[in-house]
Order: sequence, then structure tokens, then C-alpha cells
Amino acid sequence: MEYCRRSANPIGRLLLHLMHHTDAHDLACSDAICSALQLINFYQDLAQDYAENQRLYIPQDEMARYQVDEAQFRECRTDIGMQRLMQSQYERAFKLLRAGAPLAKRLSGRFGFELRLTVLGGRRILEYLDKNRTDVFARPRLTRVDWLKIVWLALRGR
Repeated sequence: MEYCRRSANPIGRLLLHLMHHTDAHDLACSDAICSALQLINFYQDLAQDYAENQRLYIPQDEMARYQVDEAQFRECRTDIGMQRLMQSQYERAFKLLRAGAPLAKRLSGRFGFELRLTVLGGRRILEYLDKNRTDVFARPRLTRVDWLKIVWLALRGR
């Protein structure tokens, strides 16, 4: 979460300042959305981040709690411990997205629409990750139907 506070969250805060939405609640919602999106990006790229850069963006104390080690990332091995670890990660991201989502509904115009698209797209990717418990290293892909639904819901202000 400290990584998110220093990378993704400042971008959301900057955009809110440009849009003159700087009350504490809006900033907190933005932080929640940005953190969730950063985490989702980590989760969908588990295999690639490790294979290409030997990077793990999962807290070591949580890995230890579920008896997961670096070898499982190197081998892209999904066992029960890895499934439980990632389930807890997905739950964290779902909670953050839910906490921040009211901001996307409150903002009007193009900015609000684009934020709703982003939140809905992130949620859909997270749903795919959550459903594919047998291979937490598989990268989800949004389909044309997913995109149509996301655009429809964003236009309706959902």
C-alpha cells in the first residue's frame, strides 16, 4: 500500500485538483480507486513481473501467512496456499474499489464518465482474476461483450 501511496495515488489527486474536487472525501475516494487499480495491475501481471524483472508485489508477511514462497512465483505454481493468498489480495482490491466508486458516480462530464469506465474495467478484470482460482498467473482479457457492458454501465452512471 505504501507503493500505491507514492505511485498511483498522486496521479488521482493531481487529476482531482485539476478538476477542483479537493475535499477530503473525494481525495480519499481517489486514493482508494488508484490503490485498487495499481493492485489489480500487479495481480494480472504476476507471471510477467517475476519472469521479466524478478519482482513480487505481494507483501512478504502475507506470503508467509499462506506459506507461499518465491519459488511458486518463479514456477507459476498455483496451489491452495497461493489460491488463498491471492483471494485475500483480491478481496482487498474489491474493498478499495467499492470504497472509491462513489467518486466516479459523483463526478459529471467526460471526467466522470472516464473514471466510471476505469473503475468498471478494473472491477471486471478483478472478477476474472477471482474466478480463475486454478491459475492465478493467467492474465485476464476483457472481451468485446465486457467492453460493451462497461460502456453501457458507465453511460448510465453506474
